[in-house]
Amino acid sequence: MIRRFAFAIFALLIASSAFAQLPPGKWWRRPEIVQTLNLTDEQQDRLETIFRASAPDLIDLKAEVDKANVALRGELDRPVLDPGAIHRVAARLSEARSRLFDRELSMLIEMRRVLSDPQWNRLRNELDRLQQQRPQQRGPNRRQ
Repeated sequence: MIRRFAFAIFALLIASSAFAQLPPGKWWRRPEIVQTLNLTDEQQDRLETIFRASAPDLIDLKAEVDKANVALRGELDRPVLDPGAIHRVAARLSEARSRLFDRELSMLIEMRRVLSDPQWNRLRNELDRLQQQRPQQRGPNRRQ
């Protein structure tokens, strides 16, 4: 019973992600996105500056999340479970994810300010289109 509860907490924490992801990598340098959004050189440079300023924090915060994930797995792998320890580690993981989310959101807000409303709308439309294609690429019988 305790193992199922702990596994449910772990699965919930892994699966929860409210942050709408931007395209992977330096999307503002990808020719197809530059063309679709009609990004200027100045906008690309500003987006690069925002990314470079955010990257060290994001790397550190991602490492905190990864460490907390390892600690939670370690607690769940123990032959005798300690629900208190599991909850403490899960709380640490939740806090780490929250800090990462907040930093990602701050970066997104800064990047959004660089884009005009029509550019943002085109980017959102492109992301929606890519998201709709994703389940089709995985196939109907494959788990997501």
